[in-house]
Amino acid sequence: MIVVGYSAGANGRACLEHGIREARIRETDLLVINAVSDSRGQRYAEADEIVDVENRLTLSGVKFRLSQPIGATPAEELLTAMDDPDAEMLVIGMRRRTQVGKLLLGSTSQFLLLECRKPVMVVKPGESTPA
Repeated sequence: MIVVGYSAGANGRACLEHGIREARIRETDLLVINAVSDSRGQRYAEADEIVDVENRLTLSGVKFRLSQPIGATPAEELLTAMDDPDAEMLVIGMRRRTQVGKLLLGSTSQFLLLECRKPVMVVKPGESTPA
């Protein structure tokens, strides 16, 4: 199983495309998690966007599950999903940060890179998505 940390917007869509590609390559299913705990810049996907995500996943032909836990901590949700024995890889996005922001520890992406025991693919903003 490939686990995708989904956030609303272009970066989330890029993560989704990379997750679909990895699921196809590995011939496995996909778990897409859109978890938001508070207003720390995390973007909960609106209903219209979730419909678009579901449509894209359906068209991809990859078996999938979509989860939108309310009030959940994204990092904890993703790490819990990665504890599943079937979880092979985590796909997350990383926002561009200012020079000062780069000095600060504690971002969700940094935490996941340090704590996840399995491979993590980081999709940078503006990275081209696979076909």
